Amino acid sequence: MNVIGKVTVLPQLPPGIARLSELAYNLYWSWTPQAQALYEELDAPNWERFQHNPVRQLLEVPQARLEQAAADPAYLARYAKVMADFDAYMGKKDTWAAKNAAGMKPVAYFSMEYAFHESLPIYSGGLGVLAGDHCKSASDLGIPFTAVGMLFHQGYFRQLFDKDGWQNEAYDELDLTTLPITPALTEGGEEARVKVRIGERDVHVRIWNLNVGRIRVLLLDTNVPENSEDDRKLTARLYGGNQELRVQQYVLLGVAGIRALRVLNVPGDVYHMNEGHAALLGLERTREYVARGLDFKTALETVASSTLFTTHTPVAAGNDAFAYDLMDRYIGAWPAQLAASRDELYKLAEHEQMWDGHPVPTFSMTVFALNMSRAANGVSELHGEVSRDMWKFLYPGAETEEVPIGHVTNGAHNLTFTSQAMRDLLGTVLPADWTERLEDEQMWAAVEKLTDQQLQDVQRDMKRDMITFVRGRMREQMLRNGASAADVAATDTLLDENTLTIGFARRFATYKRATLLFRDKARLSRIVNHPERPVQFVFAGKAHPADNPGKSFIQEIYKISQEPEFRGKIVILENYDMHVARHLVQGVDIWLNNPRRPLEASGTSGMKASFNGSPNLSILDGWWREGFDGTNGWPIGEEREYADLNVQDDADAFSMYHTLETDITPRYYGGLSGQPTWASTVRRAIQTVSPRFSMQRQVIDYVEKYYRPIAERGATLASGNSTRARELAAWKGWVRQQWPYTTLTATAQLPATARPGQSVPVTAQVNPAGINLDELRVEAVLNRGGHLTRVPLVSRGGGTYSAEIPLQDSGLYSVGVRMLPVIDGLSNDLEAGLIKWA
Repeated sequence: MNVIGKVTVLPQLPPGIARLSELAYNLYWSWTPQAQALYEELDAPNWERFQHNPVRQLLEVPQARLEQAAADPAYLARYAKVMADFDAYMGKKDTWAAKNAAGMKPVAYFSMEYAFHESLPIYSGGLGVLAGDHCKSASDLGIPFTAVGMLFHQGYFRQLFDKDGWQNEAYDELDLTTLPITPALTEGGEEARVKVRIGERDVHVRIWNLNVGRIRVLLLDTNVPENSEDDRKLTARLYGGNQELRVQQYVLLGVAGIRALRVLNVPGDVYHMNEGHAALLGLERTREYVARGLDFKTALETVASSTLFTTHTPVAAGNDAFAYDLMDRYIGAWPAQLAASRDELYKLAEHEQMWDGHPVPTFSMTVFALNMSRAANGVSELHGEVSRDMWKFLYPGAETEEVPIGHVTNGAHNLTFTSQAMRDLLGTVLPADWTERLEDEQMWAAVEKLTDQQLQDVQRDMKRDMITFVRGRMREQMLRNGASAADVAATDTLLDENTLTIGFARRFATYKRATLLFRDKARLSRIVNHPERPVQFVFAGKAHPADNPGKSFIQEIYKISQEPEFRGKIVILENYDMHVARHLVQGVDIWLNNPRRPLEASGTSGMKASFNGSPNLSILDGWWREGFDGTNGWPIGEEREYADLNVQDDADAFSMYHTLETDITPRYYGGLSGQPTWASTVRRAIQTVSPRFSMQRQVIDYVEKYYRPIAERGATLASGNSTRARELAAWKGWVRQQWPYTTLTATAQLPATARPGQSVPVTAQVNPAGINLDELRVEAVLNRGGHLTRVPLVSRGGGTYSAEIPLQDSGLYSVGVRMLPVIDGLSNDLEAGLIKWA
């Protein structure tokens, strides 16, 4: 057929259920199972076929079936309840933000990927799930919030295993007319378009609108007729292609993303960069201020003061860095637009790295993001520590713990991942408004009222649903790969609902050690096939298309799952996505996570399992280092690092096997005398993890620790045509110019030994080289066991400083003296980046 055009014929919904179309275009349904059920009931096979997409479902359902549903009193009653709940949610005035953050300034949030639902596959893994959940909770809490991302027409990829268990990738072109998105319209009613100069050409960008509860997400799309074939592919795939494509995509996200906000008149007082992919938004924001008459450095101070950067990557290789000549090709015109030199701009991103055995200055997106913001955070307590150590070279002379990178531990959106059955059960003991108070730890104490039998019944039902799902998925895979009739039939006996079931699902990056479980196969076989206390495992996860070691891990697990002693008891599912994730976190008895500590920035899948009552068996890394309390799950290994990775793997594998054999399986199958019961562990998992690691808690932390203070400081620096920003920029320029000429000497009268509480005199002499002495902080720094104590020295006039330094506790102290330039209004003491030690 020679296609000359396409047209979408929208359904004519009967008046009684007419608002199903309105609801389909708001992702509120994605965390509301009862809303999803309204669409599923119309045609269950199509609901599965089209990845649970309400828009596509309504397009495909015959008119007669719609009329039938509209005449069904039971269906109408369910419809009325869902719509009443939806209206109450959308119209709620007394939100958390209204009560706790009235007058909060609007936030613009930038992320390369978002995982809202499997029907909109513009995500690859945890970063996207986090971003999607962040948006959902921003809606739940009622904060002023707009998200910006990219509409990838082929998404990430669909994962298919061949008959040997090797991962293959398939890319499906999304039909935009069947997605819950609409063209974003300007105030004049026209489709919103922006353009951005990339290299030597203009790239045109269409903007799509996605409603997520009370907030909106703007998605950028270059697949428009005005663009060349190559430029239309800039938004084809997430994390596809080479470094050239990545740089162009980052220009799009940052520069076109800011322009999308402007053309739609969407306000933003705080700009939140979720990972370094979004760092180039600083280019466009700085250009805007320069165009208004500010000089480059004043514009930079103004922009950075209202910007927050969240880093997610605890390994150097995961932080994008590009050669200068590559950046020249795509942002070469930007220095002139910023009234800056190339050196001035690139210095903000400079990270010298060893490439091919030679030190090479590179343009680091993370370094640029850190320099273009005045607040930064990691995503767990340990990740904050790791990040401070990774990036301390940007603050010469600073100790690691002083580096201005904080942390907000990740959470997950409870309602997206908690099954309806568990929600119904929780609703029997929690207050009526519990879904609006998820972060309230005291409220969750009521979980103790749930009986052992209630928990067992709900979890058994969830496990049955998961097993049915696993069998169906494995049957599809077998049929596609031409398996024998016997092998296809065997999928009907995969897994057993009475057996302890452990789940492992995540990206198959090698540091996550998906194959650690198989380090001692003979011992594992004894655990799996124990006559009274058997164990079974379900795996899932994608490797990046270019990650052959990760693919080898997948294949290794697949081959082991086909060995006689493990067949039917170890399963690995293909095409891990949000749909698979929900089934697993709701259906397994235990969640397993064994990354190589300390490389797991946070992780969130284990949180979701505990929302459903599944305790964690995990390395004390990321969120579990904070979440484990001795009663709500189990640790693997010790809270330490290893010099030898093989020793670490041996130790962690041994710990895993030992815990399974001596504690977990006996507890699950009947308990040990004097030990906690399985149900008590389940209750503790729900009770402790649900509030502390809810996405609502996370977003509230961002509001209180970052969004509100950043908005206030940003407004101060921008007021009066950036008067304060100009003063700060000028001051930094002056002190940096004079700093090489300053001198500092110090003496300390330190006895060989001292008593706790004794003081020692410290004296310093400063030559300020013209810098105002009031703008220099001179301090003694005591290092005891890695912990720093700073004691200011008092000016005695003439550049002399002294103080009596107390030695409060016993121990070995190192004593040093330093000075650093500080004035009122800095975001932190190290903002000027200057420290001089005596």
